[in-house]
Amino acid sequence: MFPGAHVAESPDKPAVIMATSGQLITYRELDDQANQVSHLFRSLGLKPGDHVAFCLENHPCYFALAWGAHYAGLYYTAMSSRLTTDEMAYIIEDCGAQAFVTSAYKADQAAELVDRVADVALYMMDGTIKGYTAWEGALAGLPTTPLEEDRVEGRDMLYSSGTTGQPKGVEVPLPDAPLGTGEGVYMLAVGLFAASADKVYLSPAPLYHAAPLRFCMAFHRVGSTVVVMEHFDAAQALELIERHRVTHSQWVPTMFIRMLKLPDEVREARDVSSLEVAIHAAAPCPVAVKKQMIDWWGPVIHEYYAGTEGNGFVYCDSAAWLEHPGTVGRPIMGELHIVDEAGDEVPTGQTGTVYFGGGASFAYHNDPEKTASAHDARGRGWSTLGDVGYVDDDGFLYLTDRKAYMIITGGVNVYPQEAENVLAVHPKVADAAVIGVPDDDFGEAVKAVVEPIDMADAGPELERELIAYCRERLADVKCPRTVDFRAELPRHPTGKLYKRLLKDEYWKGHESRIL
Repeated sequence: MFPGAHVAESPDKPAVIMATSGQLITYRELDDQANQVSHLFRSLGLKPGDHVAFCLENHPCYFALAWGAHYAGLYYTAMSSRLTTDEMAYIIEDCGAQAFVTSAYKADQAAELVDRVADVALYMMDGTIKGYTAWEGALAGLPTTPLEEDRVEGRDMLYSSGTTGQPKGVEVPLPDAPLGTGEGVYMLAVGLFAASADKVYLSPAPLYHAAPLRFCMAFHRVGSTVVVMEHFDAAQALELIERHRVTHSQWVPTMFIRMLKLPDEVREARDVSSLEVAIHAAAPCPVAVKKQMIDWWGPVIHEYYAGTEGNGFVYCDSAAWLEHPGTVGRPIMGELHIVDEAGDEVPTGQTGTVYFGGGASFAYHNDPEKTASAHDARGRGWSTLGDVGYVDDDGFLYLTDRKAYMIITGGVNVYPQEAENVLAVHPKVADAAVIGVPDDDFGEAVKAVVEPIDMADAGPELERELIAYCRERLADVKCPRTVDFRAELPRHPTGKLYKRLLKDEYWKGHESRIL
């Protein structure tokens, strides 16, 4: 299935509704524009398997662009609109993009790219600058009919957010299948979450991230209406659920926390009874937060643990989670292996690096070393996303942290996610990151960097309060010894913290550092 398959029966049905502007794109309009995009890329000489890239905000034309590349059988790389110019140039070159599309929103950085991306066709929406062709003009007059040949399934090739180093392009082989052949996320949306043409899917996150992009396109495959938030706002999200009678949605825990911290009168004023499935992923969710969400929204909360790599999929519904609080679920694609530093599997209940076996194959584009480091050195065909966790007697997986974030303080291994989960639910905390910082006695000391709800509260009194709050709930060694305050943490809109940036600040000037 694909958007064009729904035009005959539902040409005027909304395929996309932009949340703030209210702009509506019908299935006929989406398919017409996507066909024009596919003709444009084919006119440039691009054939199935070639690459294009784009970097823009949550834009009304986002899906026409993505589906157009998909219709033409291309690899398409959606890039974060928060990237630096150097990062943008690196990704365009690394993925081998032959065309790059952006918008006037990114005009300043787009101008800096002109001399850095040779032999790449450059296009800009909503206006143009020197070196770029106007997107609207390039599409004008092109056929709205399908390509006559090579109309095969394309595929995204997305880059990691770079929270632990240089962004990595996740390359999965093209399916070599006719356009409309269902892929993995489509199968999950239909088989696991009951996606269908009469559903309404709310996407509150940036579309360049893997989960929002893939799930929105999966719901387009079945003919659903997709409501796109230009920017996340907790109160607006609740209003949109009520106004559009949203049935399906996907969130990150930070969004749950911000909705829960709205005034009671704001939360209680909104009718969220239309929700059938509310999915969350991308980052661990504090147990207390998830319990509150299930109490509020009912047993419609679903969780999964997976990555852009597609090497495995772990899933849990509300009922199973309530029986196993804190779990991310059991595998429904790929089998789990928990492995110690020596590469041996550990017994049930013991912590180690989480590996998947039997999942999809993948590689990091142009980076054989990173590809090798993500795969089992013993040749067992297993691969890892770099997370640490354990499995209980019932086969449920619990994540403790990312291996790269581990703090070694006085010879003790500390995974900061536990302290972050505790701090996140404190009533005066909007966001929190826990990292290891240099310490002459212990090598590393545990520090919290906190974004308070009100910066006026920042200071020694709140620091003491937060440390005591943490120590009431966790062992001392896991708790911060000091707390710094920031007006905003470097958190990616998808929910991931750029801990590397915070650590860089605190380790600057040291000859060595623990990563």
